[in-house]
Amino acid sequence: MLDISRDIQSLSNFKRNTVEFIEQMKQTGNPLVLTVNGKAELVVQDAVSYQKLLDALERLEAIAGIKQGLEDIKANRTISLKDFEQEMQQKHGISS
Repeated sequence: MLDISRDIQSLSNFKRNTVEFIEQMKQTGNPLVLTVNGKAELVVQDAVSYQKLLDALERLEAIAGIKQGLEDIKANRTISLKDFEQEMQQKHGISS
């Protein structure tokens, strides 16, 4: 969870204390929000936490795809494998 007092910093402060902030990100796993002129401009995150975020996104996308497939089955928006094969053979000029 983002800690506003710790995880929002000015870009200038980040530049002056980069090593300390990198260590903080590694320890907490939290990103830093960097501000310029008082407005949020950048989010900086350690590589391990970023990879975890990408992995979680990939899992969520897979789950969404599975849910969509199940909804398609339920709504009868599917074709048989045999019909699909015939359609692809015709579309791409493949002989059986």
